[in-house]
Amino acid sequence: MTMVTVAICTYNRAGNLPALIRELRAQESPIPFGILVVNNNSTDGTEHVLADLATEEGAPLRFVTEKNQGIVQARNRAIEESLSSTYLAFIDDDELPAQGWLRAAVDSLEREEAECVGGEIRVKLPDSRRPAWLADEILPFLGEVKNGPHPFWIVDRTTPVWSGNIAYRTSLFQEGLRFDRRYNREGHVVGGGEDAKMFQVLLAQEARIRYRPDMVIDHLVEDWRLRRGYFLRLHYAAGWKKGRWDAASYERTVCGVPPFMVRQALQLLLQAVPKLIFSRPDALRQAMNGVHGIGMALGTFRRWLGGAGTNRVISPQ
Repeated sequence: MTMVTVAICTYNRAGNLPALIRELRAQESPIPFGILVVNNNSTDGTEHVLADLATEEGAPLRFVTEKNQGIVQARNRAIEESLSSTYLAFIDDDELPAQGWLRAAVDSLEREEAECVGGEIRVKLPDSRRPAWLADEILPFLGEVKNGPHPFWIVDRTTPVWSGNIAYRTSLFQEGLRFDRRYNREGHVVGGGEDAKMFQVLLAQEARIRYRPDMVIDHLVEDWRLRRGYFLRLHYAAGWKKGRWDAASYERTVCGVPPFMVRQALQLLLQAVPKLIFSRPDALRQAMNGVHGIGMALGTFRRWLGGAGTNRVISPQ
């Protein structure tokens, strides 16, 4: 039977789950769907909440516990649990789907024969006032995706889709394709990048990737993310992982690090300091670029210390 599994990977957000499951069960789909929740060692009563939700009417809900901590482990467990389905859709535990979300995903996978489809992610900030420094250009780093009002085929990295709002043909995963464990993120710490690596691999494989603007979810941003330090830590972590795993090799280096990389990062940071002092609107963005460069240099140094390892982007289980 053709079927969609809608997967939620969750960690300590029991309070979010009733509303999310309710909205998912209200979705319309031309083919049967079920809900899978991967509980990644939550300690806040998530299991009891899920047990209650599983008894309610609507699309069937089942849940499993993934004891290996981290978002990559949880996503890969969701893949393993869903291989008997035709399609697999991911939505995060801090999101809510708009009406028509699942119908749009299925339509693209079925009628348009997409192998992967993603849609718009709308950032919903807390009731507290939006910080003055939170410019629109920074919202994508809170997960925002707005690639225009029309559907199209994605052929390059300029219009990405992320795993908070994405659906796949499970045939993509039958030969061992999985999210890369090197880009794991545990708990509510910052950094990750596993979805970006998956996106890059699918592009390299020339998979049929579709953007559907009618496939909409709301990302409910928590207060702790609305601090400049969050964005700086996020970019440092992204830079470190890029340097550790993906940076190019250069002929002229000191301890494996090209001097220009450090010089550029320090220049950006030094330029950002007075802008931060005087609250210039571009200050945070420049500081983010600077700490990304520092992270990349240190990640490259770490690669030099321990060897680059393999160059695989996606690791089988």
